[in-house]
Amino acid sequence: MKKLIPQNIREIHYKEKVLNMSRFFSNKEVELLAPAGNFEIFKNIINSGADAVYFGGKKLNMRMHRKDYNFTNDEVIDAISLAHSLDKKVYVTVNNLFSQQDLKDAREFLVFLEKAQPDALIIQDLSILELINELGLSLNLHSSVMMNVHNLETIKAIRELGVTRIVASRDIDLKTIYALHKQSDMEFEYFTHGDMCVAHGAQCLYSASLFGKSSNRGLCMKPCRWNFTIKKDGFIYPTEYPLAVKDMYMYEHLPEMIEAGIVSFKIEGRMRSSDYLVNLINFYSDAINRYIDDPICYDRKKDAQSIYEGRKRDLSTGYAFGKPGLSNINRRYEGTGKFYSTGKVFSKPIEEIEISSKRIHEIKRTLHNEVSPTQETILSVKVNSYEQAKLALEEEVDAIYLSGETFEPSLPFSKKEILNLTKNKKSSKIYLSLPRMMYEEDFSTYSHLLNQNDLGIDGLLVTNLGAINRFKGLGLELIGDYCLNVYNHQSAKFYKNQGLSSATLSVEAPLLDTKDTITKSPLPIEVIVHGAPVMMYLEHDLYANTTNLSPIGREDNCYVDNSTLVLVDDKGYEHPVYRDNKGRNHLIPYKNLCYLPFLKELMALGVKSFRIEGSHYGIDALRNILQTYKIALNDLAKCNELYESLVPTHAGFTLGALQFD
Repeated sequence: MKKLIPQNIREIHYKEKVLNMSRFFSNKEVELLAPAGNFEIFKNIINSGADAVYFGGKKLNMRMHRKDYNFTNDEVIDAISLAHSLDKKVYVTVNNLFSQQDLKDAREFLVFLEKAQPDALIIQDLSILELINELGLSLNLHSSVMMNVHNLETIKAIRELGVTRIVASRDIDLKTIYALHKQSDMEFEYFTHGDMCVAHGAQCLYSASLFGKSSNRGLCMKPCRWNFTIKKDGFIYPTEYPLAVKDMYMYEHLPEMIEAGIVSFKIEGRMRSSDYLVNLINFYSDAINRYIDDPICYDRKKDAQSIYEGRKRDLSTGYAFGKPGLSNINRRYEGTGKFYSTGKVFSKPIEEIEISSKRIHEIKRTLHNEVSPTQETILSVKVNSYEQAKLALEEEVDAIYLSGETFEPSLPFSKKEILNLTKNKKSSKIYLSLPRMMYEEDFSTYSHLLNQNDLGIDGLLVTNLGAINRFKGLGLELIGDYCLNVYNHQSAKFYKNQGLSSATLSVEAPLLDTKDTITKSPLPIEVIVHGAPVMMYLEHDLYANTTNLSPIGREDNCYVDNSTLVLVDDKGYEHPVYRDNKGRNHLIPYKNLCYLPFLKELMALGVKSFRIEGSHYGIDALRNILQTYKIALNDLAKCNELYESLVPTHAGFTLGALQFD
């Protein structure tokens, strides 16, 4: 690899000292935002061409793998002081989902940050808004990319809540950002360079389920970087690393980012070395200055070759100019699974943990409550097709969620089908489930459908804050789906204040956090007790591999129909992936969740609503599961007996995150 000449570094550094660090183009501010993993790296970064630096404290952020990284409170104070002496800004990441212990730590840390006065906090868990209000603090807030802000309604909602900047979703393009920028006064931050995730922000839950280490809590074990082959229709495809995306690279497209209305150009890399980052920052800083100085004769490629030669992975513009397809998948140095700066391996494929009698006993003991479970219960089910919905009505299921993202080959629920179902619902309630990703056209179509027609539905299963903001005035019951990541009781309180009647518990919540959230939540909590919640939600279409690659062999799928694509890891475990009506991909666990043995304990804690995540089941399998849980909820003494007789429909049963304390 060709090394940058030290003299060149000094020249660029000198230019940064000469130029005022407040940069503007056509009266639009342009900020280069750099990462720092620890204080030693920060001291080098702050003297580079960056206008602002972001980092995390020792807790509560999205980079928690290494104890020698992140900042002590004293270092936070010193870093802010040093940055401000140079007229530069500091943003502190308080951007993971909060456990119950984190809520206690967050109170203390927020009070400290109020005194330290960083220029902003970068946040994910909306419970932080409740804490700030309770503590009477005044802190500038930016929404993390993990908040997955991608539509105008969400921007309006978080603007009203005091958020001044969003880190835009990785999966929206510059045209969309331009349109959103024109319709709001929100500042936009956009990833410009560095490591990217294949899944939508905060919508990858597999690491927590497999390892008890949440990707939304800074501990992702990166199952997306495993070696997978693909099977579909009885054929095997040589895909190697089909979920491993390339690093973001927007160096040659800075003018387009400026024109889209992006204020802050964000470099990812809080686990990168100082030397790597300083070189990269100075290249980008020099490019911004050159464009501001002379946009007509601006050379986009001046240092592109040096950046390319110093890359860690191959490079891509991601979704900036539309869906990149298979061109976004990395082939360079993938499969090492190593931390950037150590020889440690993130993870290797493991089996989803089978339910054991020992763990069932431990869960029962932990959840035990002396209160007798006598309250009325609700059995709910999410269905994928009209046939499944009719079955749920026949079985008199209490609540039926009609999926807003139906898996192929099923078609979306038509108006006629919805009316037929609601006409015959009897004592059942029917809810229309919304897509996880909702763009402006989605709000337009759903608003038209809901405002112009009396569909007879009882409510909506909502998936994002924007949808709550848009539809809470319709008089329909609003239930929060699990993709809202309600992980603690303060988050539940936030959503209650937004108008939800109940919310589904995050499927990432381990045992102790599950108990604490249920018992302390002011909002009724629904728990998914059976089925296959989506573990990775992808804009990326894995099915494209089957049309772009030639098969290398024949082999049937073990547990799902051959028409369903499966990712096969190095140990032979098959991870099913379903494609929905809009081409998005939904990866589910190969073992299904089953909480049947401890329904009594959950009910005694106060859980009223028990949900079957049933979109992937055939009719006969779904009928059996619904009937089993109806019997169990009517006679809790039969739970163990029913569990012993329940035949697995897939590779077996697992507890997911409840396997962990």
